[in-house]
Amino acid sequence: MDASLATDFSASLPSWLVDDLATLAASPLDTPEDRMRLVNELADRNWRAGNGGPFAAIVVDAASGALVSMGVNVVLASGITSMHAEVMALSLAQRAVGRWDLGAGGADLELIVNWRPCVMCYGATMWSGVRRLTIAGEGAELERLTGFDEGPMTEDWDGEFERRGIKVSVGVGHDDAIEVFRAYGASDAVVYNARGLTETGGA
Repeated sequence: MDASLATDFSASLPSWLVDDLATLAASPLDTPEDRMRLVNELADRNWRAGNGGPFAAIVVDAASGALVSMGVNVVLASGITSMHAEVMALSLAQRAVGRWDLGAGGADLELIVNWRPCVMCYGATMWSGVRRLTIAGEGAELERLTGFDEGPMTEDWDGEFERRGIKVSVGVGHDDAIEVFRAYGASDAVVYNARGLTETGGA
C-alpha cells in the first residue's frame, strides 16, 4: 500500500437532500409520528439514490419540534464506513449549535432514527449530549431483512441510555421502517459488511 498518508476527510449530505433542506425545515415536526415519518421517507429515498444503506436520522428540539439537523447513511457515497445516518445527524447538529455537547445549557434535543443504532452509533449517541432517542424498532428484523451486521449490543442497552439521562422511546413508525428494509433487502443494492462480506441484496 503506497498511498500517501491522509490528513483529513469529509462527508456531505447528498445533493437531493441539500436541495430540500429549507423546505423540510420550514415547519416544525410536532409529533413523534411526524418526526419518524420524515425519517422513514428519507431512509427509503437514500438507498434508492445509491448513497448508502436504508437509514436516516434527524435531530429536533424535543419541545418545539424545530429541525436542528438531518442525516442519511452516506457510506457508499463517501467511502467511509463511519458515515452512518446517526453520525451525520449528530455531527451536523453539533456544527449547527456550535458545540460538541448537544445537552449543554439544558438543551433538550432528540435523535430520531428508523431503527436501534448499531454498535458504533450506540456510542456516538451516548456521547453526543442528546437527551432523547426515538427509534422505530429494535431486534433481528433489520439484519434478517437487509443482511447488515449491526454488531454486538448489550442486553440492557436502553437502560444504559436511561442511566445517562437519555430517554428512550421505541416503536414509532415501526411498520413503515420494516417496509423500507424489506424493499432494500429485495433489491440488488450493495450490503457493505466488513471483512470481505460485501454482497448484494435480493434475499
